[in-house]
Amino acid sequence: MGADQIFDWAKASASTLEWWEAAGVDVLVSDDPFDWLAAPEAETPARAADSRAPDRADQAAPPAAPARRALALPPTLEGFLAWRIGADAPEAGWGGALIGASGAASADLMILADCPDRDDRDELFSGETARLFDRMLAAIGRTRADVHLAAVAAARPIAGRLPREQQDALFEIARHHVALVAPKRLLTLGNAASRALLSMDVAEARGRLHPVDHKGGRKTEVVASYHPRLLRERPAAKAEAWRDLQLLIGGIEA
Repeated sequence: MGADQIFDWAKASASTLEWWEAAGVDVLVSDDPFDWLAAPEAETPARAADSRAPDRADQAAPPAAPARRALALPPTLEGFLAWRIGADAPEAGWGGALIGASGAASADLMILADCPDRDDRDELFSGETARLFDRMLAAIGRTRADVHLAAVAAARPIAGRLPREQQDALFEIARHHVALVAPKRLLTLGNAASRALLSMDVAEARGRLHPVDHKGGRKTEVVASYHPRLLRERPAAKAEAWRDLQLLIGGIEA
């Protein structure tokens, strides 16, 4: 018998949650058991009559959802980048370190991920995914120095998924960031980044360029692909990611 192996359940659970998020699962069906094979309950005459009856004036209307306060986003890129990792950022209260954007602000290529990885420290993709990410850049003749790299969330959520109640605000911030940089092409990595820019998951968005218009007639063409953390767990998807990179770089120098 060999030495007992130490299994990190916390790390394994977090990895499983990340895999399901990358696969598109972002909400539980229910916490309570449900008999999916049971026949549907027949509607009684009284219930049917009620469903056809007009609304009564004395019935209380459901409370209106509170309106989300409009974000006051800095109008310049320099001011925005400072605000993004400051005390007023939505993620400032999450308890983790805020990791800002990196790379050239005037880059013609921008890359948008969902959030920092568990082991990222001073910049995005500095942990276990760093080597694969750098190889992806090298495959299209790029380095971190000549791309603008950012994330939808500047800090990592506890469960690895963006809080549903803050997604709209974070998506708005990401779109504002892209508009300030206005790159020629943009690569989204993972479902959250694809939803922020394109309102669709990676599986639906892949395979084509998506034009995003900015003020002043500027335009960014967006390509959606898989996050490197998914590629590490599903190596077979690297062939699809390579096709995404070819689409991304095609004609960008023209």
